[in-house]
Amino acid sequence: MEFTQEILDKVKLLQEKYNLMGQSLDGYLDGLLLANYLTYWDYIQLDTLLSLQNPKTDFPDEEIFIMYHQITELYFKLALHELKQIAYNGKNMASNGHDLGWKDTLDANYFADRITRINRYFESLTKSFEIMVDGMEKEQFLRYRMALLPASGFQSAQYRKIEICTTDFFNLVDKDMRPSLQGKNLNVDELFEHIYWNKGATELSTGKKTLTLNQFEKKYKSEFIALANEYKDKNMWAKYKALSVEDQQNPKLINALKELDVNVNVNWPLMHYKSAVRYLQQKEGDAPATGGTNWQKYLPPRFQKRIFYPELWNKEEHEEWGKGWVETNVFKTHF
Repeated sequence: MEFTQEILDKVKLLQEKYNLMGQSLDGYLDGLLLANYLTYWDYIQLDTLLSLQNPKTDFPDEEIFIMYHQITELYFKLALHELKQIAYNGKNMASNGHDLGWKDTLDANYFADRITRINRYFESLTKSFEIMVDGMEKEQFLRYRMALLPASGFQSAQYRKIEICTTDFFNLVDKDMRPSLQGKNLNVDELFEHIYWNKGATELSTGKKTLTLNQFEKKYKSEFIALANEYKDKNMWAKYKALSVEDQQNPKLINALKELDVNVNVNWPLMHYKSAVRYLQQKEGDAPATGGTNWQKYLPPRFQKRIFYPELWNKEEHEEWGKGWVETNVFKTHF
């Protein structure tokens, strides 16, 4: 059998590749001859993936609870993958130094396409959250959840990283503190002391941080601050403001950003609120969340008024933030 010119050209390219690394092509060809064929289960590490569910009780529905949260974290990782591409203008190089053909500069369409991907991830998550709202027996959940104390979905670091990468860090400050801090040019360390989520895991009677929040800060606080500093000029709002005036007016991009704002700050937390109403609201008094969060005040966006891109919304939209969703999807369903 004679080799085609196409195959010979590829061999020459391989030779150049390994020469640049000071490696011998012969050795890699030997390895290729000895290597086994790739299988689906090895490629996605299926056996490992399916071994990661370790319930703390014998209630069958706890496995649903674990797996859904694991799926959620994988979607969050996908979102962070897209956010990193936007932050660094889509520029990436292969480990061998070859340009993979991705963009050097950020334009409105590339920006909008990546944001649209993130919107798809969150739309999928929000739609699938019915698994958590109606897919478990209430009696089982109220029993096995007590074995999870003080762990809480509040402690999802990837979700916080998405927030940090998506907006100006000041927009994550507790809304009641923003007016007094506006214009003071505080650094990330100072602003972090007033981060909005602190209020969600603070004991109302004493004002002390819950164990859940103390654990969370001990593990991730320095990482969050470092990420916020890294993304100070690379977060999605900073990247948007760095575009040309013409690109900033791109309707596809504006719509994608506004959809992201709603998906992350309205639809996603309100699905959690709907789930909390389903499982934790009781006639004799609401059950507390496993992490001690005040879910009645913490989850509804109308109380937090957390908006990534406030400049893209009008005054009326600010005032009505999240209200319509609650009336339509929570109260009419469960009351």
